[in-house]
Amino acid sequence: MTMSHGEHLPNPDAVGATTTAATASLSNTTDFPFVAVTLQTTGIHPSTAHVVAVDAITFDDAGATGESFHAVINPGTDPGPQHYHGLSAEEIAQGQRFSQVLKALDRLLDNHTLIVHNAPRTWGFIVAEARRTMNAAARSNRSRGRGRGRRRRQRVGHVPRPSAIVDTLATARRQALTLKDTRLAGLAAALDLPATSPVASVERAQRPEQETSREATQLLISVARAQSQRGTIASRTPDELRADRFGLQRSHVRIDAVEAPRPLDNPGTYTPGRSLIRGMEIVVAPEIELDPNDIIEACMREQLAYSEKLTRQTSVVVCNETTDLQGKAMHAARKGIPLLSDVAFIAAVSRVKDQPAS
Repeated sequence: MTMSHGEHLPNPDAVGATTTAATASLSNTTDFPFVAVTLQTTGIHPSTAHVVAVDAITFDDAGATGESFHAVINPGTDPGPQHYHGLSAEEIAQGQRFSQVLKALDRLLDNHTLIVHNAPRTWGFIVAEARRTMNAAARSNRSRGRGRGRRRRQRVGHVPRPSAIVDTLATARRQALTLKDTRLAGLAAALDLPATSPVASVERAQRPEQETSREATQLLISVARAQSQRGTIASRTPDELRADRFGLQRSHVRIDAVEAPRPLDNPGTYTPGRSLIRGMEIVVAPEIELDPNDIIEACMREQLAYSEKLTRQTSVVVCNETTDLQGKAMHAARKGIPLLSDVAFIAAVSRVKDQPAS
């Protein structure tokens, strides 16, 4: 869901926060209801990569900060390229296992509004690592009575339970902010906030990871507070999301649409000025103001096919940008696939036609 909150970030109580057994942290949640989290990882997909560093800061609506947290994580696998996350193999080898920090993350995130940049990826990694940890503990607990002696039952924590997840990147889209660089520092620049350039440099590479991660988390807080002054905030609750095949946490609406059967043949490319035809394949670019779920639900309702990936079979791409195209919109233009704005697409969906009889 996308919510407008005027000049305030969404309060956890306003987005259906539920009472859980973790009541011990509720007083801290009331004082500092938001928690900004940045991660360093070995790759881009939670299904195949791992977290190697976590940085978090709790804060309130006025920007005052409370508790902070930082940990280097040893995933026990390939540490990935140092230039990507800023940690040497030796530093990662000395880090903690995710199982050793999950309880601390639960305490920080439970009942808080989680603030992240690119929620499918960041929340995807948090969920994936928590589930890996829990599954490993469950396997160990099942075998703890075998062999000699009895080991203590492992209690590693649970998948964190934030009351809501605010995505600053998705918020930028809903607020029609033009981004030349979608990284956090690029978004900060678009908001006229001071930020270190995200472009790789020798100077940046020589800084400690903890320093650059903390700088990013503090910048994330500044970005979220600046966006809250602009209007619409993109926020979803954890139960609205699930992992796609890459481990990215997407909405149920989006994943259901990708997995939906296609009983109708694709009639081909949409012709601007004419009607959409049932069976046409629709791709939604990030550069729209409406909630993507609204576009996707309209597709499913009118028997249009939805696809995450743009190919030569794509009929039309929903995108509000018309100049300086990037990503899906740029590839669509190169392939001769037309673009429709979100508002124009919703209007066109109301006039969708059946396929002509063969």
